[in-house]
Amino acid sequence: MKFRFVFLILLTLVAAVVATAQDVDDVIRTETSLVQLNIGVVDKQGRPIKSLTRNDFVVYEDGVKQSIQLFEPVDAPFSLVLMLDMSGSTVNFRQQLKLASQRFLDALGPDDRVAVIQFNAKVKSLASFSTDRLKAAYAIEIAQGAGETYFYDALKFALKELEKEGKRRKAIVVLTDGLDTSLRNSDRSTLSKVQSNEEALATIDPHSSPDLRNVLASADRQGVTIFPLALPSGDPKRLPLQTPNIVGIYAAARARLQSLADRTGGRLNDINRLQYMAELYREVAANLRSLYTVSYQPQGERVRGKWHEIKVEVANSDLTARTKPGYFAR
Repeated sequence: MKFRFVFLILLTLVAAVVATAQDVDDVIRTETSLVQLNIGVVDKQGRPIKSLTRNDFVVYEDGVKQSIQLFEPVDAPFSLVLMLDMSGSTVNFRQQLKLASQRFLDALGPDDRVAVIQFNAKVKSLASFSTDRLKAAYAIEIAQGAGETYFYDALKFALKELEKEGKRRKAIVVLTDGLDTSLRNSDRSTLSKVQSNEEALATIDPHSSPDLRNVLASADRQGVTIFPLALPSGDPKRLPLQTPNIVGIYAAARARLQSLADRTGGRLNDINRLQYMAELYREVAANLRSLYTVSYQPQGERVRGKWHEIKVEVANSDLTARTKPGYFAR
């Protein structure tokens, strides 16, 4: 009996030591994680500036100047996920979508590693990360499907794939109308009793979605920039039927797409006409090729869930820097 009592005490002490070690490890990981920013710089005419160095940038977090620890110029390679919406909403222009996506590959840098993922009711990897453009082009060609759209599941899958790429610069380019089936059903339930468009727009807080928050948290952690190409079929202004329920659903979906771009330092590109799709893909490739990357170690205590505001300045006051506005501590 005495031996059993001593043994239980030892087990308790070991468990406490392990728990303490885990707590300490969690603190260390939080304190030593770098914040990575992909930064675009333009002049007063909006032309990208690609010749800057580390010394041209000053980064502030919550108004406090930060020490830049890592710097990568615009020609540093990316690991990029190209996401293709193969749900029912893209069936009628599938060939245009594929041709535009393949031309996008031609505009990337030779050392950029590309993976291709398709999504509808299921998420499927068509090509793993590679610099082999023929492999990626073939993956685009064989993409197919119809049915529902599980957009945020696909984003989570893409971010998990990007984690395998280590410390490389990372981005996601996704063509979609933004109407995730799961969130659409949830929004429809929320809006079931609204009587006007104004009430519908005021009822849903699109940014409160757990799926959106999870994607943004993962993108923040890895420094991933997201470039959504928004299809005209998801534009609330183009709806043939303007009922409060439908207006609210489409407006919330588009607001979430905008949030994905804004919070990660990307840009939401509206495809107003399908014949301009290839041109927009090329613009996104050009944007990628004009991004600098800086990383810094944030100072001070990290409080989980606290928002930290980021501001980037360039030595030449005639230039404007654009990056994500901040992040929530994790």
